[in-house]
Amino acid sequence: MIGSERTRLAVAGARSVTAAELTDKPRGERVRGQIFWLLLLLGIGLALLGLALLLIDAFIDGAERFGIGLFTDPVSGFAEQGGFQTAIIGSLWVIGGVILVSVPLGVGAALYLEEYADKTRWWNRLIELNIQNLAAVPSIVYGILGLAFIARGPLDLGFVAAAASLTLTMLVLPTIIIAAREAIRAVPPSIREGSLALGATQWETTRHQVLPAALPGILTGVILAISRAFGEAAPVLLLGATTFVTQNTSNPFEDSYTVLPVQIFNYFNRAQDEWLALAAAGIVVMLVLVLAMNSIAIWLRNRYEQSW
Repeated sequence: MIGSERTRLAVAGARSVTAAELTDKPRGERVRGQIFWLLLLLGIGLALLGLALLLIDAFIDGAERFGIGLFTDPVSGFAEQGGFQTAIIGSLWVIGGVILVSVPLGVGAALYLEEYADKTRWWNRLIELNIQNLAAVPSIVYGILGLAFIARGPLDLGFVAAAASLTLTMLVLPTIIIAAREAIRAVPPSIREGSLALGATQWETTRHQVLPAALPGILTGVILAISRAFGEAAPVLLLGATTFVTQNTSNPFEDSYTVLPVQIFNYFNRAQDEWLALAAAGIVVMLVLVLAMNSIAIWLRNRYEQSW
């Protein structure tokens, strides 16, 4: 009994020594790794410091205009009476359309490419290549495409919020597809195999096992994509968002509209200090709305993580 215990301890000790020898890195490599880690921390710290300084500056410059009127007052020709209600409503119409179109299309495309597509077929490889390339296209290019094919051209929707929604959908769709594919790919194959072994069809396995398990990762990609779309100004500048609108948008297919980033830009273009203070306050308004949207999405993600 004692001999077997000694043998077990000796084997465990030999295993730990061998593992330590195999995983031990040369001193120079460890030093380079630590330097690289410190440089990463320095880069993150500088980025966060710059962001903090910008936010502090916006809070200081816009402090005199803080109040509920920023959310409830429409756009006005007078800085003292101006608010962002019109731009907020327009932004919600645009982002609502983006979510309504991009999330089903993005998740559906990711499910097809990961669960059903034959990766040996040339057209599936071509689709994957195009998705990777489209994710790196500048946003202004999507604005030009939206102007040529959505606001005008075949669809001819005009300069309305629906055209901006479809254009921003093209912008964020590659990001959603890539994030959703990574989340679906991370689901262990044993979950699929176990479900199929119990007699479930491939669609039932995908619907009831793979998709719920991947949903937290999918929602993370959606959060990043929608946050980017909310702050984009370049594409919608070509789609009628520069119009001075004093009435709330009630029909995204007919009414004129404006969005928060463009409205803030318009206020900054005016030289008077009152307009600059209003524009700085608008930055805080946009930050509040983005955080509110992200908070809802993060709550949904955490809920699905706990349920799974």
